Amino acid sequence: VQLQASGGGLVQAGGSLRLSCVASGLTSQTYVMAWFRQSPGKEREYVSGINWTGTSTSYADSVKGRFSISRNIAKNTVYLQMNSLKPEDTAVYYCSVRPAVGYVRSWYSPSDFGSWGQGTLVTVSS
Repeated sequence: VQLQASGGGLVQAGGSLRLSCVASGLTSQTYVMAWFRQSPGKEREYVSGINWTGTSTSYADSVKGRFSISRNIAKNTVYLQMNSLKPEDTAVYYCSVRPAVGYVRSWYSPSDFGSWGQGTLVTVSS
C-alpha cells in the first residue's frame, strides 16, 4: 500500500486547511483510514479515522468540533478538513490504513497501523 498525503502549509490561528491522502495498492475493500500527527519531541498521536463506507468516524478529543474527516471512494482518497486551527495543531500529519470491518474505534495507537505516507507539515502561527 502506498499513501500520499498533501495539503499542509502555513496558516494563521483560526484559519483552515484541507489535507488529502490518496491510497493505492489497496487489496481489501474493508478498511479504516486514519490521520495521525507528530510534533517535534512528541509521540505520534491519533487524530481521526473513518471506515471505507463512511458510516463510522472518530476524533481525538483535542480536535472534536474543529476537524472533519471524509472520503471519496472513487478517488481512493481521504480528506481531513481542519477549521479553527490552533498553534498546538502544528505538526507533521500522516495518513495510514489498516484492514478492518465495522465501526472505527474511538482511539488507535500508531502500532495498530502498518502503512504510512510521507506526511505533510501543518504550521499554525499565533
